[in-house]
Amino acid sequence: MATTVVVLGLSLTACGGNLTSGGSTDSDSGTKGTIKLGMLTPLSGSSAAIGPNMQHGAQLSVDEINAKGGVDGRKLELTVEDEACDPKTAAAGAAKLVSAGIDISVGGYCSSATLPTLSIFNKANIPVIIPVANSTDLVAQKLPNVFLINGTGIQQAQAASQFLKDQGATGVALLDDNTSYSTDIAKRTEQDLKSLGVKVAGHQSVTAGESDYSGAVNAVIRAKADFVYWTGYYQEGGLIIKQLKAAGYQGKFMVADGSVDPKLIEIAGQRNAQGVFATMTQTPQTVPGGAAWAKKYKAKFGSAPGPYSTQAYDAVRVAAEAVRESGSTDGQAVIKALEAIDDFEIFSGSLKFTSEHTLIEGGFHILVVKGNGFTLNK
Repeated sequence: MATTVVVLGLSLTACGGNLTSGGSTDSDSGTKGTIKLGMLTPLSGSSAAIGPNMQHGAQLSVDEINAKGGVDGRKLELTVEDEACDPKTAAAGAAKLVSAGIDISVGGYCSSATLPTLSIFNKANIPVIIPVANSTDLVAQKLPNVFLINGTGIQQAQAASQFLKDQGATGVALLDDNTSYSTDIAKRTEQDLKSLGVKVAGHQSVTAGESDYSGAVNAVIRAKADFVYWTGYYQEGGLIIKQLKAAGYQGKFMVADGSVDPKLIEIAGQRNAQGVFATMTQTPQTVPGGAAWAKKYKAKFGSAPGPYSTQAYDAVRVAAEAVRESGSTDGQAVIKALEAIDDFEIFSGSLKFTSEHTLIEGGFHILVVKGNGFTLNK
């Protein structure tokens, strides 16, 4: 029932709605001209397939708001740079966005790549609304300009651990890729599983970008795990699933949200991927009524939205709402407006930030692979 309300809220506010009320105050700083948004997303590297999903989701939101007159008569403009899931590339991209004069950042996919950009934006007094990256490391520095609109690693680990317990898992093997995002979820899941009385049958870290994960695969087989939880990204996740199946693994498999992508199924092989579970926030395919939004997206871009199209779409809406509420694009004014947001509907539910600038509720659900895609586990 709650998710239906979210979709209804999107239909009313995402297309302009209350984003155009009020008027600009010419005498105040940050109240005139184009509202410049910047997005860092992977356009190259192993996660490059994600980039267009995020860029298109954000652009759809920009276009809808502009079609209704913008925010207080000011139009939105989106500038996109590559993060490549690489810290150096992301830092360079952040510097480019600062030089381009953006007012608010609405990007961030890989946590390890997003981390070094935060201080760059903070020094430039630029608020950062992160749509996807969700390692708790992102808020550990307590930078005032950083806000997460995806559930955190803490919340994802809690959802994963409870599901594993409910499934009757007797030995869970945890696999991560040594990145901030992946290790954060894996370590927290290990702690949560132990507190729930579920045995952890090993915790292995692998190196992203390799093609042979036989070391980790053999460790899982030797540990006689009946469940594997992979907390890295889809490229390696697909290979690990494929190699585990080839080695005779008969247990169940679950992945974290960084692997929720059709590419995982393609890499693992459709037969191998069937029944793989995932911890994930809502997507257009899993939100009741989300099909209408997906149809609009496809009509504009010629392809179906990806798992993180909705989060990028919402990041722009949240940025616009903060500018509308503050009446300005001044960094400090926008930050105060973001902190005051209460009951603003996004795809994952009603938005309200904690004192740490994370979501009050993570909104994680369990998905399962059926056919060529992920669907809600029922």
